[in-house]
Amino acid sequence: MATANSVVRSPKAPLSGKFTFSDKKTTLPVHIPQFPPQRRRFTPLSASLHDSENNNGSHKNAQAVELEKLFDDAPYDDVSKDSPLHPRPLSSTQFSNSVSNGNRLRVAYQGVRGAYSEAAAEKAYPNCEAVPCDQFDAAFQAVEKWLVDRAVLPIENSLGGSIHRNYDLLLRHSLHIVGEVKLAVRHCLLANHGVKVEDLKRVLSHPQALSQCENTLTKLGLGREAVDDTALAAKHVAFHKLNDTGAVASSSAATIYGLNILAQDIQDDCDNITRFLMLAREPIIPGIERPFKTSIVFSLEEGPGVLFKALAVFALRQINLTKIESRPLRNQPLRASDDSNNGLKYFDYLFYVDFEASMADPRAQNALRHLKEFATFLRVLGSYAVDTTMT
Repeated sequence: MATANSVVRSPKAPLSGKFTFSDKKTTLPVHIPQFPPQRRRFTPLSASLHDSENNNGSHKNAQAVELEKLFDDAPYDDVSKDSPLHPRPLSSTQFSNSVSNGNRLRVAYQGVRGAYSEAAAEKAYPNCEAVPCDQFDAAFQAVEKWLVDRAVLPIENSLGGSIHRNYDLLLRHSLHIVGEVKLAVRHCLLANHGVKVEDLKRVLSHPQALSQCENTLTKLGLGREAVDDTALAAKHVAFHKLNDTGAVASSSAATIYGLNILAQDIQDDCDNITRFLMLAREPIIPGIERPFKTSIVFSLEEGPGVLFKALAVFALRQINLTKIESRPLRNQPLRASDDSNNGLKYFDYLFYVDFEASMADPRAQNALRHLKEFATFLRVLGSYAVDTTMT
């Protein structure tokens, strides 16, 4: 939520769903946002509480009170007022309409300043204006509402596994994956200046960060308390000047919030990598000049060997699968068995698959045509270059 101003790019015509496959049998209608027909101008941050569509004063006051309560109820949002250094994250209910300066790219991430997601956004888009959002859903909406240009959100961690929430949001929203970025996560034990390790009784951090530092924290005999974000934990410790509480967060969070680093690299496994997805309103045009990856989601009818047949369309064409994730189909989670004698019910699933091929590759196109023959739903989430770096 930066305070600078910029011009928001006018929408361009999408690629007409060139790489999107669908089927009349699908039960998963996807909402496609209606893009504004012309360039929009947004009001500055100071006007973000105002309802541009309703000039009723009492309604404005109600909005302001509601937003004030939202921040008062947040146990770890400790700043009494916004500042350029520590802005409040965007909320899906109350977006800041400030825009960045010139043509600088605005990139949404979940968390507050100093979060690992901010570092991932800056790695994906150097010199971007990283815009914090309070929730993953708010980051998706910020892109759809043209408040930012891109979003960079985590999708899986080498130790903690998949971030299921973002898999579900990929289907719920109409954004496209346009890239990936991998970030090495290096946890630090932070505390206020003058506080020693032996002074600490507990630490705050994200649940995954706490679990990734289990051995170290156990040896130190520290209690653990989970919060929504690692940087938010550092922010809470700093602004409350706590002397018996530390935070597990990044070294950049220590710099931003003026904390002391008591210990570095406290994670139990040095190979702690988080993979982030880069999301945009429009897909990129895939190429074949460099390694590409394609992400899809599909559902299948229940039956013997159906999943095997689905995966075989890639094996038959020598296409390597790098990830498969199943998620329950929320609209119809249970399916009655065709065999009326046993009365069994089955879960209906969506399958998210990443495979190593560009949609510009005829093999990939033929594989998806083959899959579409027996898939009840099929959607290409994106075809994008593989991130081969690891920093």
